Amino acid sequence: MSEVKLATETRTEFGKGAARRIRRANKVPGVVYGHGAEPVHVTLPGHELLLALRTPNVLLSLDIDGTTELAIPKAVQRDPLKGFLEHVDLLLVRRGEKVTVEVVVETEGELAPGSFLVENVLNTISVETEATHIPESVTVSIAGLEAGDSIHAKDVPLPNGTTLVTDPEAAVIQILAAQAEEPAAGGEGESEGAEA
Repeated sequence: MSEVKLATETRTEFGKGAARRIRRANKVPGVVYGHGAEPVHVTLPGHELLLALRTPNVLLSLDIDGTTELAIPKAVQRDPLKGFLEHVDLLLVRRGEKVTVEVVVETEGELAPGSFLVENVLNTISVETEATHIPESVTVSIAGLEAGDSIHAKDVPLPNGTTLVTDPEAAVIQILAAQAEEPAAGGEGESEGAEA
């Protein structure tokens, strides 16, 4: 798991006008909370934060008023049209502390010969893991599976120290038979009717 260091500034201005000024300066307003402490309103560097958030469940090392704190993204708001970051909520964590996060499920391997489709019923599963060892993703093999086969959450291999929170019986991957294309209806009958 990657740890990204970000310099942050505490902020005392709030509201839409203040948030717009922060974003115009290529920064992102945010709130850091957790461990029973009062929420701290911060300003984060926009470009560095955007790059960091490309890694799922990234661990952020924040320099807040000379104190280094570890945090994970809890909620990220983006502009629906342009995609830039509008606001971020960060949850404080400690080394050794367990957190519950969503982890992306990836597949590997080839299906059995035939016309089959892979349906990702769940793109992520919920797991509890140590805050500084959050997996970016988990991988499950679909090698040799056929139509009707499925992989449940309990079948997904997890790294050591990670436990499943999602219902173990929840379907994660299902293998479906591909639909055969139906021949075009009508054919000759339509042309005969046109001649009469």
